[in-house]
Amino acid sequence: MTDIVGVRFDKACRIYSFSPNGNELDVGDGVIVETVKGMEYGKVVIPVRQVDEESLGMTIKPIIRKANDRDIEQLKKIRQKEKDAFPICKEKIQEHGLEMKLISAEYTFDESKVIFSFTSDGRVDFRELVKDLASVFRTRIELRQIGVRDETKTIGGLGPCGRPCCCSVFLGDFQPVSIKMAKEQNLSLSPTKISGLCGRLMCCLNYEQDYYEDMKRLLPNVNETVGTPEGRGIVVETNPLKQTVRVKIEKDNEDTELKDFFYKDIKRFRREKSNSEEKKQEE
Repeated sequence: MTDIVGVRFDKACRIYSFSPNGNELDVGDGVIVETVKGMEYGKVVIPVRQVDEESLGMTIKPIIRKANDRDIEQLKKIRQKEKDAFPICKEKIQEHGLEMKLISAEYTFDESKVIFSFTSDGRVDFRELVKDLASVFRTRIELRQIGVRDETKTIGGLGPCGRPCCCSVFLGDFQPVSIKMAKEQNLSLSPTKISGLCGRLMCCLNYEQDYYEDMKRLLPNVNETVGTPEGRGIVVETNPLKQTVRVKIEKDNEDTELKDFFYKDIKRFRREKSNSEEKKQEE
């Protein structure tokens, strides 16, 4: 067993595991760690806990130190330098006539590298831009192309629901979202109704998907013949949220009536196998 803590570098980024390295850490403490980007400042979001080393499947780097007052001042200095670097890079992009949209400027904690994130519809030859930026900032330059979802995560904004975008508030990783989810949740398939600020399918379609899949197994299908407390009928509609089934029931006078029943009050009949299905089983 080994001790690890969860560290986050931005408000809604992934949580990374590090070894406490003998430091006494609580949630909210600032720490200095070494990452693939270089030296970084992060905050503890998951307290020290013990895990099996084999379950981690990776080498855990140690926390260099708990952040002190000097580190906090350094962080403030870096944030100001990032604000100053952004318009300079934006101007250089225009000078070189490149089809790219600058999203953010980020310095590593030791100021050994500045990372500029951008979006573009295609590949961009930015070699001359990198040389130009290196002569201005006198440090290593990295240009990183990101997708439209990452752009929204970085910039933020209000979603169609009126609340801040989930990706910029709490989502660490993007989960796969498909149009099939919208269909199973009986949502409008209009792109304007199910798309977020990024233009992609809304991440929140994924939140209730497990529930809808569970209810799909419990509820009968449309046009299926079922038994109800008032006799046999044909399913015309299901409501997974209310967990109800709307059934068309035939009356003695040949009239029909639509009635809603709780799904547990519905009796499903075993579907008789067709000749083709029986032949497949015999084969």
